[in-house]
Amino acid sequence: MNDYVEPLGMRVLIRKDESRHETRGGIVLPDSSEIPTITGRVVEISVQIDRDEDFPIRKYDKVLFHPKNAIPVDFEPDNLLYVVPAEDIVAVFRRGDRTESGLENRDQRKSEDE
Repeated sequence: MNDYVEPLGMRVLIRKDESRHETRGGIVLPDSSEIPTITGRVVEISVQIDRDEDFPIRKYDKVLFHPKNAIPVDFEPDNLLYVVPAEDIVAVFRRGDRTESGLENRDQRKSEDE
């Protein structure tokens, strides 16, 4: 039997991405100027979120989240797991065409209204 963490209410379990010590251009950053990492991968969602078809977050999504209310979970040695309230997830990283997510249709309706 495997142990796991199940978030309750409108919360998700996120494995925070490793902090970057180097920019994309290859510049090594000293520890004092470290850029806080607030992206991660959703590893578990609550039953409440799973049942909400209108909620855009699913397991394995890469997300950008506000770290203020993130609760660290001492479950793994690297301690990169956090329980995060759904309202603190500010963006989801998507691949592919914007039409897949419905954004293009929303933008088109918005321009028609103007």
